[in-house]
Amino acid sequence: MLERKPEPWNIYFYLRRQMQKMFGFGGWINATWILLFAIFDTSFSNYSEDQCSWRGSGLSQQKGSVEQISLHCSEGTLDWLYPKGALRLTLSPRLASAVVGPGGSSSGLITACVKTSDQFHGAQLYLERDGVLELLVGDRIESSPPPRVRCFSRLPGEKLALFLQATPHQDISRRIASFRYELRGDWTAHMSLDSNSISSEDACRPCNNTEILMAVCTSDFVVRGNIRTVEEDENLRAAVIMVSATRVFRQKYALFTGSSRLASRGEIRTLLQCGVKPGPGSFLFTGRVHFGEAWLGCAPRYKDFQRTYAEAKAARQIPCELPVD
Repeated sequence: MLERKPEPWNIYFYLRRQMQKMFGFGGWINATWILLFAIFDTSFSNYSEDQCSWRGSGLSQQKGSVEQISLHCSEGTLDWLYPKGALRLTLSPRLASAVVGPGGSSSGLITACVKTSDQFHGAQLYLERDGVLELLVGDRIESSPPPRVRCFSRLPGEKLALFLQATPHQDISRRIASFRYELRGDWTAHMSLDSNSISSEDACRPCNNTEILMAVCTSDFVVRGNIRTVEEDENLRAAVIMVSATRVFRQKYALFTGSSRLASRGEIRTLLQCGVKPGPGSFLFTGRVHFGEAWLGCAPRYKDFQRTYAEAKAARQIPCELPVD
């Protein structure tokens, strides 16, 4: 467990009682100003909320210093208020299945993605790989387009860290460098968020039978449904598939909801270049959730999945059970 600092106002009332005893009422007035400055420094000093997220301020950081931070979750956030100096963040997730991908592979590869907030200002975000810095996100200006997700992978034994360098500004009062991160095992669907990291051929390739059966077991959502419409999201360079779900086998988050007794509705994203079009027929949609959005993994026609599942079950080769109609 991380040691948490006492609440600043509890410290205030305790010390006020002590100073009243020591200095009387008049002396307490003068001493109060000193106390308030101390509380101001305490409330803005850096702290870790838990082992998943960090929130802190550059006001308490010494000039030219680099603060070391370590987080140990598969997802979380970082909020750096009034950036000054630099931060170095190491991510060491405790992933129960970190080395197992949807195809059953086991390579030890871990994929990470970061998504900066729309109000990311005051710092530049770098990937530090074996001591070499690679710029991921620059200091944004008001007119710049929304930031896109950046992804990278870590091989077994490779040393990676995120390095945030504050950029000089005369007024830092409105500067906040904030981003979310996610880490997963070896699965290329995560990399599809960053089109520079995976080819269209790999991202859009239909899943084979083994991958489909594993996707049913390992995906964040498994849904039977129909494609209503397909829209384009130019900012994400993605196609947004509007799905009418007739059966939700599993979902990690509330992605498919609705008041209808017959069907729920939800959205699934995939790469624009995959050329998804609306059409008749029922599909089994599987995939991962990235920063609160569903991204498509395997999506066979439901009748093809039924046949594949029945054959694997008869051969006792199914990795997990699914109540298939």
